[in-house]
Amino acid sequence: MRLKDLDIFTVAPPPPGWGGRYWTLVKLTTADGIVGWGECYAATVGPQAMRAVIEDVFARHMQGESAENVELMYRRAYSSGFSQRPDPTVMGAFSGLEIACWDILGKARNRPVWALLGGKMNERIRAYTYLYPEPGEVAADFWIDPDRAAEAALRCVALGFTAVKFDPAGPYTIRGGHQPAMSDITRSVAFCRRIREAVGDRADLLFGTHGQFTTAGAIRLAQALEPYAPLWFEEPIPPDNLLEFAEVARHTTLPIATGERLTTKAEFATLLRTGGAKILQPALGRLGGIWEGKKLAALAEVFNAEMAPHLYAGPVEWAANIQLAASIPNLLLAETIETGGSFHQALINHTITWDDGFILPSQEPGLGIEVNEALALAHPYEGSKLHLEMQEAPCDYRHGNRFEGGAPSAEG
Repeated sequence: MRLKDLDIFTVAPPPPGWGGRYWTLVKLTTADGIVGWGECYAATVGPQAMRAVIEDVFARHMQGESAENVELMYRRAYSSGFSQRPDPTVMGAFSGLEIACWDILGKARNRPVWALLGGKMNERIRAYTYLYPEPGEVAADFWIDPDRAAEAALRCVALGFTAVKFDPAGPYTIRGGHQPAMSDITRSVAFCRRIREAVGDRADLLFGTHGQFTTAGAIRLAQALEPYAPLWFEEPIPPDNLLEFAEVARHTTLPIATGERLTTKAEFATLLRTGGAKILQPALGRLGGIWEGKKLAALAEVFNAEMAPHLYAGPVEWAANIQLAASIPNLLLAETIETGGSFHQALINHTITWDDGFILPSQEPGLGIEVNEALALAHPYEGSKLHLEMQEAPCDYRHGNRFEGGAPSAEG
């Protein structure tokens, strides 16, 4: 099972583009012909530069090595350049390659990855989704309309979802944390009120933010939302000051969830030690891969914390999340994009089974998916933008804020 060849696919999902502007899929082939697929999440550099990073990480730390030696290859990548510290770009590249190694290992042993991680703990995996507009709806209007959000929540509950996520609290800017505009607080409360009225106790509300507030601003917003009992308040402050999460947690009854922008167990450990978060949301395509996810789940157990794997990427990371989720005792939820997303499912030949709000872990070898390579090649991303981009303009305290939520701009 010596790793021999690497292929990289930068895939652009067609409109509406849920899951980001593009997905970076990697295909590893061993000297004896076993193929494994992985996915690198949300690069901090453009797609061509990221391709070069992935190629370098593979050639420098993995090529010629046995796919079994995941720990050794991780330590090489983590220590590269005399660093031994979290690096989102290097670890993002390694994460996708590591996921592909597990796919290879499962196929070589004719077993699902979850069987190699301690076996199946969860027969069914509780799923959640963001609230998305229906085809034909004007997305820019949907993101700021609590009535439309409530209608979308009802559609999700009818499909079987028992938790739905939304993020109406204003713009994500390069300026770091800001105080929310009063109009953002008012809209956020209205979203929680209308969705709670619509779904009652049939679904948990998951209040999403993306690190856009100061500590004081996050506390103000959290306290305004407390009457509606969201299951979590997600990433309320920027991830570059992990100690401040504990300050937010001390001033609200809402559980703090975070993790999509963190990499390796080292960053999460600070949150756990300080009580900054009790719900961890790793993106396996950035965290360090599946094995690092298993370690993180064990670390979280010690602190009585739960896992909720994040997904705003393509279907290979989704498949990796499912394998991890099936194997851990402290699973809370796993993110999906609607019931899988039509292009997500098409890209893996509909090999992930979703049933009445739950995902059913596959019995097939490896990640349990069949990647449609021809479809991936037919949808290349040829632009230069990043997977997701933050706005430069500050929060607008006078005219209110309109923003695109998780949707990439139509321009690219």
